Amino acid sequence: MKRFDLRHLRNEPNSAVIERMGAILDQSVRPGEVAIFMFEVVDFGIVEQSAEAIRDRGDILMNSLRFNRVDWTLVVKRANACQA
Repeated sequence: MKRFDLRHLRNEPNSAVIERMGAILDQSVRPGEVAIFMFEVVDFGIVEQSAEAIRDRGDILMNSLRFNRVDWTLVVKRANACQA
């Protein structure tokens, strides 16, 4: 399990944060491995957009929860090569 802090991207558009999340999954997370993403919610649309992007990739959203007043965590299991 790996943890990735994306809170430094809080001033970026949602699409940039989601794109970065996908790049991390592709480059740093092995198939079948679990990743935890932490990001700051400025616009709650990012939560739904992130969940959709993960589903569209074929990965598994295991958990999505508010960590505190502004931070959100997503727990994602990268799809096995045979699942994707």
